[in-house]
Amino acid sequence: MAKRDTRIEPTFDRPGDREDASGLSVSEDDRVIPTRRSRAPEPRRKAEKVQRAERAEPKQRRGKPRKRRGFFGGIGRLVYWAFVLAIWAGIAAAGIVVYYGAQMPSSTTWAIPDRPPNVKIVSVDGQLLANRGMTGGEAVGLHEMSSYIPQAVMAIEDRRFYSHFGVDPFGLARALVGNLSRGRVSQGGSTLTQQLAKNLFLKPDRTIERKVQEVLLALWLEQKHTKDQILEMYLNRVYFGSGAYGVEAASRRYFGKSARDVTLAEAALLAGLLKAPSRLSPARDPKAAEARAQLVLGAMREENMISDKELATAMSTPASRAASYWTGSEHYVADRIMEELPGLIGEVRSDIIVDSTIDLNLQNLAEKSIRRLIDDKGKKLDVSQGALVSIDNTGAVRAMVGGYDYANSQFDRAAEARRQPGSTFKPFVYLAALEQGRTPDSIRNDAPIKIGNWTPNNYGGKYFGKVTLATALAKSLNSVAAQLAMEVGPQAVIEAAHRMGIESPLQANVSISLGTSEVTPLELTAAYVPFANGGYRPEVHFIQRITSTSGEVLYENTNTNAPRVISPEIVGMMNAMMAGTVEAGTARKAAFNWPSAGKTGTSQNSRDAWFVGYTSNLTTGVWFGNDDGKPMKKVTGGAMPAQAWHEFMVAAHEGVPVAPLPGTWKPQPADEPLADPGLLPDVPMASGNLPAPAGQGEPTDVTAAIDAADRDAGFIPRPQAAVPSASGRPVPSADVGGPVVRREGSILDVILGN
Repeated sequence: MAKRDTRIEPTFDRPGDREDASGLSVSEDDRVIPTRRSRAPEPRRKAEKVQRAERAEPKQRRGKPRKRRGFFGGIGRLVYWAFVLAIWAGIAAAGIVVYYGAQMPSSTTWAIPDRPPNVKIVSVDGQLLANRGMTGGEAVGLHEMSSYIPQAVMAIEDRRFYSHFGVDPFGLARALVGNLSRGRVSQGGSTLTQQLAKNLFLKPDRTIERKVQEVLLALWLEQKHTKDQILEMYLNRVYFGSGAYGVEAASRRYFGKSARDVTLAEAALLAGLLKAPSRLSPARDPKAAEARAQLVLGAMREENMISDKELATAMSTPASRAASYWTGSEHYVADRIMEELPGLIGEVRSDIIVDSTIDLNLQNLAEKSIRRLIDDKGKKLDVSQGALVSIDNTGAVRAMVGGYDYANSQFDRAAEARRQPGSTFKPFVYLAALEQGRTPDSIRNDAPIKIGNWTPNNYGGKYFGKVTLATALAKSLNSVAAQLAMEVGPQAVIEAAHRMGIESPLQANVSISLGTSEVTPLELTAAYVPFANGGYRPEVHFIQRITSTSGEVLYENTNTNAPRVISPEIVGMMNAMMAGTVEAGTARKAAFNWPSAGKTGTSQNSRDAWFVGYTSNLTTGVWFGNDDGKPMKKVTGGAMPAQAWHEFMVAAHEGVPVAPLPGTWKPQPADEPLADPGLLPDVPMASGNLPAPAGQGEPTDVTAAIDAADRDAGFIPRPQAAVPSASGRPVPSADVGGPVVRREGSILDVILGN
């Protein structure tokens, strides 16, 4: 064991006081708690404190990093927090989608809802009259419509339609930036697929739920259908304003043409409407619609859909105002047809085609005639409205004008307005008289008469003594018509009128002879048809056939067996008498190169002016007046109504072979010559108190004639033998179609006992 050296003890003296050779020493500063006595001087303590701070600096840097400064440091922090927020936003969005998506029905039950059914109404030659239904137009294939329409819509609404998957992130971003820069919502980011989903399935509520469901449905549509199918469905269902859904309805509504024929400028206008259909409608603000259309044209040029030349041409097209409502008299017919459809085929559940009986050329002729006369003479004569109905011998309505302008008033004056017919009702009085044994050669004394408190005056107070019934009807003598009504009884007149086709209720008093009970132009015209076709009353109809779009026949008018309501002999007598009205009576302005007959009529104070006339081809009735019943300025049935009838019938018979009126009755030679009473204008109904129905004669019963020739067709009225007249004197029996009976004296002769 080596010899141990002397032990070295550590000292606590300052290094300067004692220095150990081994270099091991401990100073006062190394103590955990320094002693007060060994405290170092102040300068030394400060220096040591600085040394300790320098030694501790690396540890502080490791515990607390130095803050970065500068532009790139801020960008980095922004990107970091944006990434964090994006993650949380994605999680939140996924949660919202899951939540609202779970409230929707299973996607296996989703299906495209049927488009609201359209009723396409066409004329006898296949021309479109009108579309009716919720959409107002039929569906048109994408390949059928003008190619400008889909291009314009995509250019302004969804330029990336054929490249996105139903939702366009770029479009959403662009819309977001645009809205933020403007400080308001000025554009949307919905694709056409999203808009279609909203229109098909959702309500227009602006909620998060609806937007989420819209996106889900758009994705489903893109999976189930091609882009062309989606675009076609969109264009056939979207709203274009003014009640028009789909491009076909909008094209008809604003341009009066099919979507197949739309021009570039028109397509741009249609596409521009999608932003605000009601506000931008050319029916409301054509300038705003045109301004929007020019934006669409600019977008189409940016997408190279059109050339500079096409752009310039379209830009130069002036703005035009569309009618505030559907215009054209054919819409009166369309409304009438829509009223009849439920009774024929029930509820309309799919698109159908209605083949109407309307001849569109005749319809346009009728409308032009009515409007021209009102435009030329309306202000001067205080006439504001007119109506025209034309019916062929089978009961098919070939034209019907219900007023001056459908766009301003959709009230159908032809089928719905009941007005006093005036003297146009007299043929039913004469018909009842002929059926009780009188003939056109029967003599009546045209003289002042008084029935109770009522005095049926002639026009101008003129009376012409003894006249035939044919002359009295041609000259529209009121006193003779009143005499006949007294003789046969008001109820017999009513029966004859109803049998012929009048459907309105009629008052059983003698004044009915002058047309005091109100009727519609449609039923009055229909009641004249048996005179034109030989005595048969057909069913008046507007619809010939109804088919589905696939060609299935849903309804067809096969009612060809019209009943006979007057005998051939009576038809011949009536036609002979009413032909005189056109040839030399009050309707001479109606005459043209066809055998024709008819009757004029004017109600009290010229509130209504009528002419109903016919050939063996057509029966046409015309009415003029005012909706408020305001009197016209001396307008009679032989004036404006006869003129309108003439214009229409001349055009309607162009190229049609001339045919005589039914019946072969010829007047018998007179026992004594009669002085020509002269021509009188159509006589308005005289004013005065009307008689009460009671005490004016008993009603005349009519039985069916047993005529073998007419047994299958219907019935012929036959009066009972020796039916008492109003005076109590028996009226000789009259065999329908039999020999002519003797002439009767006037009611004055009966009263005086002559």
